[in-house]
Amino acid sequence: MQPVLNVEDVRKVEQDLTLEGVSLAELMRRAGHAVAQEVLDLGNLGPVVVLCGTGNNGGDGWVAAELMAKAGAQVEVMTPVEPEALKSPLALMVAQSAVNAGVPFFVAPSRDELDAHLAQAAVVVDALLGTGFHGEPAAPFDIWIDAVNASGAHVVAVDVPSGLSAQTGHAPGGAVFADTTVTMICLKPGLLSGRGRDVCGAIVLAPLAEQAERLVVEADPVAWRCDTADYLETLQEPTADVDKYSRGSVLVVGGSTRFPGAAVMAAMAAARSGAGYVTLVVPDRIATVCRTHLLEIPVVGLPTNEEGMFSADARTEIVKMAEQRSCVLCGPGMGVCADTVSVVSSLLECNVPLVLDADALNALSRMTTNRLDNFPELIRREAPLVLTPHRRELGRLVGQPGEPPSSLTAALEAARRIVWADGGSDICVVTKGEATGCVGVEIALLPKPGPACLATAGSGDVLGGIMAALLARGVVENDVLPLVCAFACEVHGFAANLAAEAHGSRGVMASDLIGNLGLALDAMEEQVSLAAAGVSPEEGE
Repeated sequence: MQPVLNVEDVRKVEQDLTLEGVSLAELMRRAGHAVAQEVLDLGNLGPVVVLCGTGNNGGDGWVAAELMAKAGAQVEVMTPVEPEALKSPLALMVAQSAVNAGVPFFVAPSRDELDAHLAQAAVVVDALLGTGFHGEPAAPFDIWIDAVNASGAHVVAVDVPSGLSAQTGHAPGGAVFADTTVTMICLKPGLLSGRGRDVCGAIVLAPLAEQAERLVVEADPVAWRCDTADYLETLQEPTADVDKYSRGSVLVVGGSTRFPGAAVMAAMAAARSGAGYVTLVVPDRIATVCRTHLLEIPVVGLPTNEEGMFSADARTEIVKMAEQRSCVLCGPGMGVCADTVSVVSSLLECNVPLVLDADALNALSRMTTNRLDNFPELIRREAPLVLTPHRRELGRLVGQPGEPPSSLTAALEAARRIVWADGGSDICVVTKGEATGCVGVEIALLPKPGPACLATAGSGDVLGGIMAALLARGVVENDVLPLVCAFACEVHGFAANLAAEAHGSRGVMASDLIGNLGLALDAMEEQVSLAAAGVSPEEGE
């Protein structure tokens, strides 16, 4: 796993490194060396243009420029101010060193002059704005960012593409589109979420010091990015000694006259994800239409109220069936009313792994007047509980219905309010978004995100089915629960990639994911086994 630190915590690590004998000047030298080496490794270089800002990020650029020039590269620096006018003492020192070494530089070029230099460049190094930046770039950096993106050169960003917030992933004023981002010391959340997914390109980590790994862990990472090999403990030993019950039984509770399809897709997803026996429980008024779509999955119709949702009379039978299953998924297409709220309340009292999605989460919000974190006793239970809110649902759960979390880090913070209020360890909140976090009591994991085609109606219902199937396999230890959820997210993303190959990046519907789940699960398990054995996917072919 790779630790991810908030930007303010990265600064603390830098300070701690100085206490261990690695000065800030030495860190700048090593950062510049990492950038220079990344550019030189591209090979067959043409001209390199280094765009340097006025802070320490610009200092990294000056160091890289000098090192590349000494290695024989044709390098020039663009700077908004004269080198001697730099206010950062460290940046001033390294800029003077580069100038003394004969590195050519140009001060405050016009847009036409900048375009002319960039047109000749094979590589552009973006060292304008660092990890402390947020908001919109001011002149001249907004113009320079636009010029870089129009240049067509290979772009290497220093620490973070300029214009992007390394903390939130927001870029309201535009950002450099980098081919490679060389980030220092550790990963930052904004590189992995929001616009960061679009503009960072390949992320190369430069630790800068051997003490960095230890200090980053001691700084209490906000999350951990999962590597493929990390999922090994979620896999089962392959065996032919199975039957449909030993593979796990899943009960899906959902559907309404308005949304029958959500429950159908969730049930199909659970079956395609390996559950041996799946049962779908829906309001009886939609049972027949559900049966026409599900040949292999039993559909049980229970009493319906006037609104086309489960009536209160359905609750007793749902609880009875739930207690006989390996896992229950509740919520897809269910609707929210007093009767469905009572269904969710009753399922929370069952001693069976439970996944609450969609309207089950909205029912939780109603039960707690949008403050689930104030009612921890409601979700404190012995068996695993997984909540899968998207950000608007998460906002409703923690008292922010009109202002849902706007970034990955805000979503992680909101999820922690729920799991820490619970006080137990049998809970995981999966904060769905363009970057998803799986938040347990002890750790928050970031699975590799799926493609943009997952942003389609019903995609979350499919994910709920995958999670239920994986939880139904058997006892999930508390410390492994977030990992199982993260693995489900990666299977979901893998299936989406397969679906996009068949239907195009914009043509994928949620139902297209379901047919690819079995293939995705097999492929992911193979990749995990190979990675854990130290074998690359190419070597395993």
